[in-house]
Amino acid sequence: MPRFFVKTNQVQNATITILGEDVKHIKNVLRKEIGDCIEICNLDTKTTYICKIEQISNEGIQTHILEELKHLEDKIKIDIYQGLPKADKMELIIQKSVELGANAIIPVAMSRSIVKINSRDEAKKIQRWQKIAESAAKQCGRGFIPEVKHLINVKEICNWINEYDVIIVAYENEKENTLKTELKKLKATDLKIGIVIGPEGGFEESDIKLLKESGAKIVTLGDRILRTETVALNVLSIIMYEFEQ
Repeated sequence: MPRFFVKTNQVQNATITILGEDVKHIKNVLRKEIGDCIEICNLDTKTTYICKIEQISNEGIQTHILEELKHLEDKIKIDIYQGLPKADKMELIIQKSVELGANAIIPVAMSRSIVKINSRDEAKKIQRWQKIAESAAKQCGRGFIPEVKHLINVKEICNWINEYDVIIVAYENEKENTLKTELKKLKATDLKIGIVIGPEGGFEESDIKLLKESGAKIVTLGDRILRTETVALNVLSIIMYEFEQ
């Protein structure tokens, strides 16, 4: 069943009104008619409903709430700090990270990033990436749209380490400390985890040193060297399995 997102001001008692670009999509692409049902999620409350379409016009689509669905968002919040890869890889990382339950995706400019984004182009990039996140959230039934945040650097990650239960850095040159070891130290209730991933060229040793001195945990993901676009998918899957999300 197709899912759409609204704000609280579009909800009135048992009625929800869909506005904007979603109106054309429902009418012209999905070809929904009066009496058809759709899922609607209130982004402000993260509450999802099954709704029946009652009125259709060019200005909006009015629906009636039939059922409130169980809240499905995980208590464990995982933010992905992704070293900037090439554009197509970033889009894949965002899409799959959202599908696998990421709370937010934060692009990070690193020393070995092949791609460089200037301030003039950043807003357009973030806007496009946010649309990809929204589309993925709709497709997989998320209760909210994970945010793609503005571009930061490694030093800024260090400033936020205390806001997390743990920040984990997946580093190809780490040989002993494993992701499993760090996860076993955590209790599976209301966790906030940050995952730092290098770009195609990997991490500079100076960045690893800075992150480690700030309290981040450096881990190995095994003997294989994973592509940057594989790491987020790998780590998210492991964490969700470990805590049975």
